[in-house]
Amino acid sequence: MATADTSHVFVGAAQLTGGTLGGLFRQRVGDDRWERLTKGLPDPPMIQAITVHPGNSQVIFVGTQDGPYRSDDGGTTFKRPDFPRDLQVWSIAVHPTNPRVVYAGTSPVGVFRSEDGGDTWRRLPRAVQPDKIQMSFACRVMRLGIVPGPPDEIHAALEVGGTMRSLDGGETWSDGSADLVKLAADDINLKSKIQSDNEAEGMLDAHALAVSSAAPDSVFLAVRMGLFRSDDRGRSWRDMQIGRFSPLTYGRDIRVSPHDPRTLYAALSPAARSRDGSLYRSTDLGATWSSIDHGVKADATMMALALHPRDPDQVYGVSRCAQVFGTQDGGKTWRESRLPEGVQDVYALACA
Repeated sequence: MATADTSHVFVGAAQLTGGTLGGLFRQRVGDDRWERLTKGLPDPPMIQAITVHPGNSQVIFVGTQDGPYRSDDGGTTFKRPDFPRDLQVWSIAVHPTNPRVVYAGTSPVGVFRSEDGGDTWRRLPRAVQPDKIQMSFACRVMRLGIVPGPPDEIHAALEVGGTMRSLDGGETWSDGSADLVKLAADDINLKSKIQSDNEAEGMLDAHALAVSSAAPDSVFLAVRMGLFRSDDRGRSWRDMQIGRFSPLTYGRDIRVSPHDPRTLYAALSPAARSRDGSLYRSTDLGATWSSIDHGVKADATMMALALHPRDPDQVYGVSRCAQVFGTQDGGKTWRESRLPEGVQDVYALACA
């Protein structure tokens, strides 16, 4: 059982047809063993998001193909709250100043809010966007970023739909993607289409976003075509030109350090399915970047990163094919740990 004074890493993967092993896995920091957590979770499991409550590391939310689940004992057991059926949850965010308020992003696109710590949920009726591009999957809310108010400012990254934002605590929402489409139209290097006939597909393929108290009007966004920044609360966007610092420009994750609001971390790779990936860090709000995972080599796309909420020296990353990389000394040394054989499609990572 997880205890409050022990650090753990959590990884979520999908169980797909073809025999891949999915679900939620837990490892105590410093140990080599992975424990598969199943009690109370759906079967077969598809874990798409993991969020550890910032005020209580024993409270863990996971997003699944059957809505959100919550654990109050560090992941040993889970329960499904009062939440509609037939909705996948791809993102969960705890309010930064009100620990009882939790948001969940779904597929098809929707945002739900709980005001009792995740026991009951209410759909925010205007948190919708029309489909911009037809893909083989429904558009989904991949990440939620909250700038505390009042009123709260909430930003959402949509795969494949760009961004949307609320400036009134989630009551009304507006599309933040027009400038992403314009960037694709104006720059041949930002055009990309895989499943559609729309060359803005790559710019609308948003995987993560982050907000920082060091730049309260700014939003940082990771999409297929790189890393982008808005300095007007998600209305317009500019290319952060990660290609100046990295040969890897496919942005899968971006996070702000909980210890220094000027420090950003990003997970970068060549493509959605590749044989490479790396973790990068910026200490100046994205003006410059450098790789930090020296001495380890990803053999697949880097899908997610996690920052320890209490220890700034702990940083973790995970590849699509179940390699977990971790440092406990701020990046000086790294250790690789592989998930059990059969785990392939990893989506989520957290630590606490």
